Amino acid sequence: MTETPSDPSGAGSAPEGDAPDELAVFWEAARSRSKRNPVPTWTGPGVPGTLVPPAFAFGDDPVLADALLELVLAGVKTATSTALVELESSGEPMPVVGDLSIVLDGGGHPRALLRTTSVRLVRFADVDAEHAAAEGEDDRTLESWRREHERYWRRVLPRFGAEFSPDLELVLERFELRFPTAWDR
Repeated sequence: MTETPSDPSGAGSAPEGDAPDELAVFWEAARSRSKRNPVPTWTGPGVPGTLVPPAFAFGDDPVLADALLELVLAGVKTATSTALVELESSGEPMPVVGDLSIVLDGGGHPRALLRTTSVRLVRFADVDAEHAAAEGEDDRTLESWRREHERYWRRVLPRFGAEFSPDLELVLERFELRFPTAWDR
């Protein structure tokens, strides 16, 4: 469904404790295997190659996070949608083509590295069948996408002081899985 990078309830955000070390270890493996910086020169990897990308979990609970992550890892889910108000309320920037992000599983552990390939802003009512299919959920139809996402946003948006409507502005994002690759699994 949507990503919740800084949900006030704590769902979808990085866990406390060992998470930074776990993220750093994951990033080191992902960075080298995803051709982000496969062979650092004698001067080192440079600043972009050393900064750990932001991490998030899909959805708003661990079960949904795991289910959506599995769709990503299987190559079925190549898109996501986020209500613009979620980003604005949490101070998160709009995604940009080329952004990297780490996807966490329901337990808060890093499992995938994604690269954003396209971003567009549309109203809920204007989401098309192609995007719904790319999200890879349910039967991949626009009808099921609308039904399930309306249910999701009716549940989630009150946390951000917002309500669902067909005019809800959404950030539609397409992405590619950079790590793990088929060779890593």
